[in-house]
Amino acid sequence: MSANTTTSVPRKRGGLGLAVGAVITLAVGGWLVFLGLSSWSGDEVNLAEGYRVERGNLRISVIERGNLTAKNSHSLKCEVEGRTTILYLIEEGTQVAVGDVIAELDVSELLDRQVDQELRAQSAKNAFTKAKANLEIQETENESLIAQAELAQDFAEQDLAKFIDGERDELVALADEEISLAEEDLKIAEDQFSWSEKLAEKGFLTRTELERDELAFARAEIMLSQKRRAKELLIKFDLPKRLAELEGARDETVRDVRKVELQAEAQVIDFRTAVETTERMLELEEAELAKNTTQIEKAVIRAPVEGIVVYGREEGGRWGGGEPVKEGTEVRERKEIVSIPGGGPMVADASIHESVLEQVTEGLACLLSIDALPGREFHGTVSRVARLPDKNSWFANPSLRLYKTEIVIEGSSQEMRPGMSCSIEILVDELTDVLKVPLQAVVHHGGRNLCFVRTGAKVEEREVDVGQHNTKWVEVRAGLSEDELVLLTPPPGLLSDRSKPAETEAEPRGVGGPGSDRGGPASRPTGAPLGRGAGGGGKSPRSGSAPPPAASHGRSAGEGS
Repeated sequence: MSANTTTSVPRKRGGLGLAVGAVITLAVGGWLVFLGLSSWSGDEVNLAEGYRVERGNLRISVIERGNLTAKNSHSLKCEVEGRTTILYLIEEGTQVAVGDVIAELDVSELLDRQVDQELRAQSAKNAFTKAKANLEIQETENESLIAQAELAQDFAEQDLAKFIDGERDELVALADEEISLAEEDLKIAEDQFSWSEKLAEKGFLTRTELERDELAFARAEIMLSQKRRAKELLIKFDLPKRLAELEGARDETVRDVRKVELQAEAQVIDFRTAVETTERMLELEEAELAKNTTQIEKAVIRAPVEGIVVYGREEGGRWGGGEPVKEGTEVRERKEIVSIPGGGPMVADASIHESVLEQVTEGLACLLSIDALPGREFHGTVSRVARLPDKNSWFANPSLRLYKTEIVIEGSSQEMRPGMSCSIEILVDELTDVLKVPLQAVVHHGGRNLCFVRTGAKVEEREVDVGQHNTKWVEVRAGLSEDELVLLTPPPGLLSDRSKPAETEAEPRGVGGPGSDRGGPASRPTGAPLGRGAGGGGKSPRSGSAPPPAASHGRSAGEGS
């Protein structure tokens, strides 16, 4: 590090000192440079002359705060639907065995619902039983109606077969017999009448007796004629009519059987639908009852493994740490209530601001210091960077975007406990043998990066090409030489009028350390120093390139090696 004149003061870490120093420098810094009264809280203080450009190593890193958690831990979450309240919670740090009660949740509403649900389930069961009985009754009745219709069909077919195979011929034969009898009667009457005529001629019969025999003969002829006409009518009309009647009766019974079967099927469908509906309702009610019973059982949370109880934390904490849960806390479903750390390494959970998201990648080395273990430094590796911002960080500041990051700590010891706070330095890059100046010595004005170089009594405005920077230092790639003296603030009126601010020029992004404003880079007046309102470790305004690939080593933010 080059020797710079003037007095040294202890170096102050943290973005708050930078922010305050930036405001003061904006107001009076230019005059104080020449009066010998200004100072810069860097590794060494500036003199009234300014700061000399030096060559050396420059570490690019991101510093964050975080909390320790166990990488392999058993998370016990609320499994009660909706929201509920913690009625009992075991003391944090208690050593528990398998099956020990850790927490109890309020399920008074579930208990009230349980009674009502039992009644609903019983009612659904009764409806299902009744529907099954009605279906069985209807099926039995349908069997009886179908059997009756089929029996009537059998009778009709038998009547038709009986007529065709026997009755029809029997009727014709009977008609023939009656004709034969009539013919015999006619022959007898005819013989009797002929004999009576002979006797009458001889005077043995009276006129009356002769007429009687004549009438009997005429009657026998008429009777024979009737029998013959009756047979003709029987064959021509009566027998076909009877055949048609029997065939129609048989066909009607066939239709009756089909009609009864269709009616029975329709009625059974209605009853089966009722059975299926009530059965489904019973399944739903019983499932709801079982679910409600399970929910009541889940209100008592027991330890699945033995270990030490660590309270879960409410959402909204700056570094993922919010207030721990306690008795009376309202929790929602899937909210972690406690965790029981298992064996394995510890991890540090941090939240990275979006301005340095491009710099922090998985696999970067980290240095950690744990507040509860002062004087000790631990090494770690970035194992995960969230792809989306943490929605809980929006609560305090709607424009704040933080990305959850996990760092696996190497050589974790039993002294580390979940919930311990720590400081994390993510080592992004290590620049060697580069020119560097204090961050506030570079002024962004008119779309250019400027430095004010003092040579004797003169001050020269010079455009510079800057590279990567951290919270205190910036790499100078071109425009300055080693040992040149640069001022930390522009002297009043020295900024060239020919340099007009570019309206579309984007402000350089900054990376704040612990305590800095993480809401994003603040807007600063034209001509403000590069480092004001920002942290370190972002893209340099004029370099036009992203930070170089991360190295396995890094630097402590604000330090030059």
